[in-house]
Amino acid sequence: MVINCDSSQIEARVLAWLAGQDDVVRQFADGEDVYSIFASKVYNREITKKNPEERFVGKTCVLGLGYGTGWRKLQHTLATSQPISVSLPDEECQAIVNLYREVNDNIISLWKECDDALGELANWDALSEPFYLGHHQVLQVTEEGISLPNGLFIRYPKLRYDTEGEKSQYKYKSRKGEISIWGGAVVENVVQALARIVVGEQMIAINERYRVVLTVHDAAVVVVPEAEREEAMQFITEKMSTAPDWAPTLPVACEAKWGHSYGEC
Repeated sequence: MVINCDSSQIEARVLAWLAGQDDVVRQFADGEDVYSIFASKVYNREITKKNPEERFVGKTCVLGLGYGTGWRKLQHTLATSQPISVSLPDEECQAIVNLYREVNDNIISLWKECDDALGELANWDALSEPFYLGHHQVLQVTEEGISLPNGLFIRYPKLRYDTEGEKSQYKYKSRKGEISIWGGAVVENVVQALARIVVGEQMIAINERYRVVLTVHDAAVVVVPEAEREEAMQFITEKMSTAPDWAPTLPVACEAKWGHSYGEC
């Protein structure tokens, strides 16, 4: 049998946890519907899974606005998504972005913290000292870059502050040339890196007993003997619901499905 186990909202969970946005962390830990909670604030009435369009707006905001998405991109994403799409006027999208930033102040503070970290990295000298980024002391800014809990680094080669263009901004050299970078983009980089480490460690734990044959986004795909399906489901979901040792307070969760092929699950 094939079991497809998806880590639920892992990026949104890591973001809230890293930023110290404790109200959202508690919502995730208590198994609440975070998408509906934010949608209820947008529409100023109770939204549940019985309101798919409104909840979709909440979901899009929770998953996208944490990295600094502006109102135009939010508007475009809502209008062009499938199978649900929602067309909202400019003023309403602007209000939604402002609302998100108002109620998630610690996430916004993390953007600023990452902006400051770019300044430190760009001007690192003999007097500079490593320091932690975000909460929980899992990310450390060093001369080499941003140190991750697995020993790897996020690096921004030849990082500099460019004042020659229409807008002053940090840029670094990539294989595709110079790329602009700012606090919200750094938050996206570190959150996605941490989320990948979480899922990677979970897959290693699963692989001690069952073969992980594929990973798609934040999901682990496992092949198990049909006679052990129920036992395997329990084992795999337990591992995918366990926080890593370096982030014991991170509220992780998962959803697993099974079938005779990947397409069935």
